[in-house]
Amino acid sequence: MLKEDISKTNDNFERYKERISNFSGEFELGLFIFISRKSLIWIILFFGLAFVGAKLYLRYTAPIYEASSVIQVQTSNQANKLLNVENLYGSSENTNGLAEAVELLRSKVFLKRVLSKLPLEVSYYSEGTLLNNELYTGSPFNVEIKRKDNSIAGIKVYVDFNSNNSGVINFVSDGKNYSEDYTSNKWLKFPQFDLKINITNYQKIQKQQGAVKENAFYFTVNDTNSLVNTCYSNLTVKLLNEEAKTIAISFKDFNPQKAADIVTAITEEYTSFDIERKGESSKSVIDFIDMQLNAVYEQLKTSENSIQDFKKTNNVSEDNELKNTNTNRLNGLEDQIIALELEENVLKKIGDNINNSKSIDTYTLLAMLAGTESEANISKSVTELHRLLVQKEEMLYQVTPNSEAIIAIDFSIDIQKKLLKESIKSVLSNIGLRKNELQKKANEFAGSFQKLPVNEVEYARLQRLFNINEKYYTLLLEKRTEFSISKAGFVSQNVVLEKADIPVAPVSPSSKITYISYLLIAFLLSLLLILFRYLSHNEINSLNEISKYTHASISILGIVPKCKQDIPVSQLLVDKSPKSLIAEAFRSIRTNLQFISNAPGPKTIALTSTISGEGKTFVAINLAGIIAFSGKKVVIIDLDMRKPKIHIGFNAENTKGMSTLLIGKGEIEESIQHSSLENLDFITAGPIPPNPSELIISDKMDQIIDHLKTIYDIIIIDNPPVGLVSDGISMIQKADYPIYIFRAEYSKRNFIQNVDRLFNEANIKRLSVVLNGVDIERKSYGYNYGYGYGYGYGYGYGYYDEGTKSSVKKSFLKK
Repeated sequence: MLKEDISKTNDNFERYKERISNFSGEFELGLFIFISRKSLIWIILFFGLAFVGAKLYLRYTAPIYEASSVIQVQTSNQANKLLNVENLYGSSENTNGLAEAVELLRSKVFLKRVLSKLPLEVSYYSEGTLLNNELYTGSPFNVEIKRKDNSIAGIKVYVDFNSNNSGVINFVSDGKNYSEDYTSNKWLKFPQFDLKINITNYQKIQKQQGAVKENAFYFTVNDTNSLVNTCYSNLTVKLLNEEAKTIAISFKDFNPQKAADIVTAITEEYTSFDIERKGESSKSVIDFIDMQLNAVYEQLKTSENSIQDFKKTNNVSEDNELKNTNTNRLNGLEDQIIALELEENVLKKIGDNINNSKSIDTYTLLAMLAGTESEANISKSVTELHRLLVQKEEMLYQVTPNSEAIIAIDFSIDIQKKLLKESIKSVLSNIGLRKNELQKKANEFAGSFQKLPVNEVEYARLQRLFNINEKYYTLLLEKRTEFSISKAGFVSQNVVLEKADIPVAPVSPSSKITYISYLLIAFLLSLLLILFRYLSHNEINSLNEISKYTHASISILGIVPKCKQDIPVSQLLVDKSPKSLIAEAFRSIRTNLQFISNAPGPKTIALTSTISGEGKTFVAINLAGIIAFSGKKVVIIDLDMRKPKIHIGFNAENTKGMSTLLIGKGEIEESIQHSSLENLDFITAGPIPPNPSELIISDKMDQIIDHLKTIYDIIIIDNPPVGLVSDGISMIQKADYPIYIFRAEYSKRNFIQNVDRLFNEANIKRLSVVLNGVDIERKSYGYNYGYGYGYGYGYGYGYYDEGTKSSVKKSFLKK
């Protein structure tokens, strides 16, 4: 039997240690809901601020507009097809054509070309308190600028208007303020620039100046490279459909008209760009051919004059037998030599272009090579050189000329130039060898003419030179005609499938996304607040919590409702409102005491708490009063000698009491004082002693209790808080009804550990709990559980006084 008791005690102790280690380690949905309701004002405030914040953000954030267009890339040259010279400029329908078009459209070089066609040298603004509005083409004035240097770029130049043709210019440059009067359409000189202002819409200016809040007008002079970099980040070019050869172009800007104009300019410029480049190449080739034509024409004219002079002088007839087989062969050899000389001239021209020009026009080089035997060998090198030059031009918008990337690509360009030079040198060497062979054969055929008469031989030679120059001249004329027709026949077939319209609604900020984002932030802040308050929440709110954390091992005696009225100094309420909810709560506690011990004879009730302020004295006085109502004689003993309150509650003197009785001064009957309530007496704590703990545990204390039992039915002992001092533990152990007091929304959850220690370590098995100060009108989590142990059990809400009638009805209706 003893072993079973020991085993049971060990099991209880293990459960006790487990409860201590797992204290507050579980998520409580009820508590979470309770704290959420308690934080409702903050939640409403967060959502209200989020709504206002979203409104302010939308109001004071500059809207961004996006204009877009779709083009279909397709180019061809009908004249080239007709003349069968499709490869004159290279195929425009190769597999890489779309990728090249996309890269060209989003390149900074091309964008710079596009922006130069728009009125973007000067930007016009209307300055507000928080936002600046770019006027673009809607400015009521325009400015003509003659820059002296680039220091004025990006500086705000404010324009004030005094009349429809005059005003004041103000700006700050290099820390110096400039202010000058101006007259419309007259040049004004500054160190940085000269400018002329033209007022175009003075009525708009007057309307703006007459507004409640006047906005200032200003303009800025744009730096080209800075403008390109700014616009480049807002430009998007992407391939929509490779099969359909469609490309989407979009641009974002604060001004919708400006965004639409830039997209439109890109599509228009791309349409004419390819034609223009090919036209430039054709023009260069035609100029070269014209130069050759002039030289050949002079040679042809000289040859023709020589023949005429020789015929007149020597009376040579054309009807002789000079056109024999050897003559025809000699003419053929001479034709080949002339063709090689033409190709040699072209290659030398290309070589001089590479050696003497810093900027190489690769389109011109390719056009000059067209139709020559060297085209296949050299065109690949020229195309690769063109690619490297374009890549370098792109990179110069992002890095400095002295950067590692530029040095590396310059190295590659030099290598490609050397390869091109070597290729040209090699081809020229081969041409020279072929010319020598042909010349050697021509000399052999010319030897056969030495046997002919001298005049006939000379005439044949002059005729042969004339024929060569005539053929050369005819060939050049044919080539010039082909290039002229090709230049005129190249027409772009790019189709604008979707034109860029002026956007009406901004793409950013989006009202829907903004409101959702701000409300989501409010929700997260509310959740964080609730979680913080949940994690930091440590107050007891109901008997349910006490029962849960003690695993229902501690008896629940009842609850005491929170008093809605001011508590009098005496703290005795049950005599003034005997039908109130508080009085019924104490009656319920009095009834539940019988379940703890119902043995006959006088009983002691010892009350304690963890800290001061939990209502221990209030419960003691009113419990004593409700028991006295039943006809039993009750005495209250104040053992809280460090901080006595019983004498205050009964408005009595504290000159003598328990401290004097415990040291043997005075008699018990002399220390007993009577209250205004029948059958209710009390003994105050007396003067504060230096050693209250030793007095309470002395034998004298037991003697006083035994003596009082002969006089009273119930002895209620108001002990000091056991969470602060250990004075009252001995009386709690000896009491018939040990009661531990908690106060709702005041006592901390870890105070429950004190009850566990008294129950398990001090072995006070009769210990019961009373929860004081419960707000019964608030339907929060766990309270219904507490009512079952208190006044609600078996009584309902039938008892109330006039002061609490309306509040109880509200509580009942909430249920």
